[in-house]
Amino acid sequence: MSKFLKYAALLVGCTALATPALADEGPAKGDTSGKVIALANNYAGNSWRQAMLRDWEKVVAEAKEKGLVKDAPSYTTAENSVTDQAQQIQNLILQGVDAIVLDAASPTALNGSVKQACDSGIVVVSFDQIVTEDCAYRIATDNKSMGVTEVNYLADRLGGKGTLLEVRGLAGGAIDADIHAGVVETMQKYPGLKIAGEARGDWTQTVAQKEVSGILPTLPEIDGVITQGGDGFGTAQAFLNAGRKLPIIIMGNRYDEVTFWQQQRDKDGFETMSISSAPGMVQMGFWVAQQVLAGKEVPKQITIPLLELHQKDLDYWVKHTPEGGVTTASYPLDWTVQAIDALQAGKPLPEVPLVE
Repeated sequence: MSKFLKYAALLVGCTALATPALADEGPAKGDTSGKVIALANNYAGNSWRQAMLRDWEKVVAEAKEKGLVKDAPSYTTAENSVTDQAQQIQNLILQGVDAIVLDAASPTALNGSVKQACDSGIVVVSFDQIVTEDCAYRIATDNKSMGVTEVNYLADRLGGKGTLLEVRGLAGGAIDADIHAGVVETMQKYPGLKIAGEARGDWTQTVAQKEVSGILPTLPEIDGVITQGGDGFGTAQAFLNAGRKLPIIIMGNRYDEVTFWQQQRDKDGFETMSISSAPGMVQMGFWVAQQVLAGKEVPKQITIPLLELHQKDLDYWVKHTPEGGVTTASYPLDWTVQAIDALQAGKPLPEVPLVE
C-alpha cells in the first residue's frame, strides 16, 4: 500500500479557474505572522468532528511554531444551531480576526453573517459543510457521489435486487442533503432495489443504534444499509441486538467501524466497503486561509475526493486508523499550494500523503 492517495481528478467550477499566466505558483510569502485565523465549528458530537478538531490543533501548532500566524483559536457551538453560529461569527467580526474557517450549520442561513464578515475584510473559508455565499471560499467533497457510490455498490453485491435501509446524517446541512440526493437519483437505475425505511443516525454510533433499533420492528428483512459515516457500527449493533441477520452495511472510516468489519470478516467472511471524507481537510481550510492572507490567488471552489476503503486493503486501514478516531489523510502547506497551482493550471491534484 502506497503512503500516498492517488487522486485522478478534481472537480471544480469552471468560473473558479484561472490561467497559469494570471497566478503565481508556489506559496505566497506575504507576512501573516500577526494574523489570527479562527475556526467556527457547528458541532462536535461525533468522532469525525473530534478528529477534525485534533487536526486543527496540529496544524495550528505547526503554523505558530513557524511564525506563520499569531493565533488560531477554535469555537464550537453546542447543538448545531444556526442562530448560535451566526452569533459566533458576529463575535469573531467584533474581535477583529483576519480569517474564519467555517464548518457551517446551514449552507444558506449563515450567508448574511458570512457576507458581513467579508465586508469587514475577513477572509472566510468554508469546508465540509459549506456555505453558498459567493464571497466565501469553499472546500468540500463531492458528497452526492457518496450516495451514488453506495447504491451502485449495493446493487452490484445484491444483483440489482434487494431491500435497503437508509441511515441519514444531521438534518439541515448540505452534506446530508447531497448524499441523499445521490441515493435518490441512483436508485432510479435499479427498479429491483427498494428502500423500506429511513432513520436519522446523525453520523453518530449511539444515535444510529437507537434510531435503527426503533425502526427495525417495522421493517422486513434488510439486505443492505446505506449510511453516511459514523453510523455503521451503531447500525450493526442494532441488527445484532435484535437478533436480525446482519445485512451489507456500508461503513464510514471510523475506528469502531473498520475494526468491526475486520472482526466480522474473520468470523464469517463479512464483506463491505467504507467511504467518508477525511477530517484532515480542516488543515487545507487553514492553509487556504493563510495563503489568501499572504496574497495568493485561490479558486473560490475546491472539491476534493472522498476516501474509499475496500476489502483487499482492510488490514492496512485498520492499522492506520487511530483508536477512537477516523481514517484520514494529511493536507500540509506544500500539498495545499501544489493543489491550488494544479487547479489554476487545470491539472489533476497531486498525490495526498496518508497519516501514518
